[in-house]
Amino acid sequence: MNTIHLKAPKGWINDPNGFIYYKGKYHLFYQHFPYASRWGRMHWGHAVSDDLINWKHLDIALFPTKTDDSDGCFSGSAVEDNGKMHLFYTGVHYTDIDPENVNCSLNDSFISAQLHISSNDGFEFDNFNEKKTIIPPLTNREIGDNIHTRDPKVWKGKDGNWYMILGSTVNHVGRVLFYRSSDLLNWKYMNYASCDNMGWMWECPDYFETDSRGVIIFSPMDEKKGNQSVCTLADFRESDCHMDINKNLTYLDYGLDLYAPQSTTDKNGRRIVVAWLRMPEPMKNNAIGLFSMPRVCEVRNNHIYFRPYPEISEKFTIKTDMPDMKKPFMVKAELAEHKSISIGGYIIRRENGKIITDRRAVIKGHEELLNICETPELKDGFSLEIYVDENIIEVYVNNGEYVITNAVYDLNDEISTDENTEIYVLEE
Repeated sequence: MNTIHLKAPKGWINDPNGFIYYKGKYHLFYQHFPYASRWGRMHWGHAVSDDLINWKHLDIALFPTKTDDSDGCFSGSAVEDNGKMHLFYTGVHYTDIDPENVNCSLNDSFISAQLHISSNDGFEFDNFNEKKTIIPPLTNREIGDNIHTRDPKVWKGKDGNWYMILGSTVNHVGRVLFYRSSDLLNWKYMNYASCDNMGWMWECPDYFETDSRGVIIFSPMDEKKGNQSVCTLADFRESDCHMDINKNLTYLDYGLDLYAPQSTTDKNGRRIVVAWLRMPEPMKNNAIGLFSMPRVCEVRNNHIYFRPYPEISEKFTIKTDMPDMKKPFMVKAELAEHKSISIGGYIIRRENGKIITDRRAVIKGHEELLNICETPELKDGFSLEIYVDENIIEVYVNNGEYVITNAVYDLNDEISTDENTEIYVLEE
């Protein structure tokens, strides 16, 4: 399947999980309810790629089999150790099941545990015999919540130990928890980090270093602001798992449709990030959910950039005036003040030193969404690289200074540009 955006094969998908380059292939697992285009008891779907463009969906990798994951195998991550792929995920057990839909609980009546499973080849997973609960439901409410503690992201430290970051909450204030292990199976709680006025629970945390700087990405849940993904610089000390979080947080993406991002390193050692595009309705195949194009995360002048993945950008080599709106294409533009372009009804304009997008014409019937989006005031210029696919548009501003990504439906065939605009399609 040749695409710059991995889409749901059927049913429902959300968070990317277990993103890893392993034995010469990229593996991307994902939250998956394969039976209907709605949220339900989660499995791990599985896709592989040689180049992050050509993807192949495989059989479901993880599914409920144990008491601790009887009602879902939820988000987590992957690492390689001694040739094996190790998956970590949150298992959920309902304590009060919805009698009208047994795929859901009533009133958040469930408990969460953290589980581990390994594979010798990254393709076969023994769900019946190889799962192990490594962190049972929390009992100390001063550390974290036994319901809302989830989404383990694991990495190897400079000291040779393994570290895990988990999202959690205490007294309705979001936080991350840190655990340490020497063998990936026995984990010890070490510390936590938090900051004020940033949601009641922090989902899908991810910590990594790039360009010699620490970066934390997480998705705080907030009743007033909504659930959004943010990022900032952070300093992590391995000796006691203390983290200082820079309070100058920014959105991962200013379209505010992306959520639950996860990172890995590619075969060249670059830090790349993908995220789930939240969609208000199914696509034409009656499936719902797709992922952003992989982005290279870099830090320059204390600012976090998310650049288009170069190996994908380089594939857009054929210049055209009339792209097929049902196939991926890329638009390069340099917008002057008060100027705009239209791509199938999706408007991009420059006003007051910002880039503003308007998707109202291509997402009708969803006035409840944020349909007019804007970047902060720009510092690097007004150069745009726009990636268009049938249900997603990604607007990279100044090679990743900021990005606006939106779900779209029914793009028309009209493109309105100016002399500073070029359009490219993928090479055959």
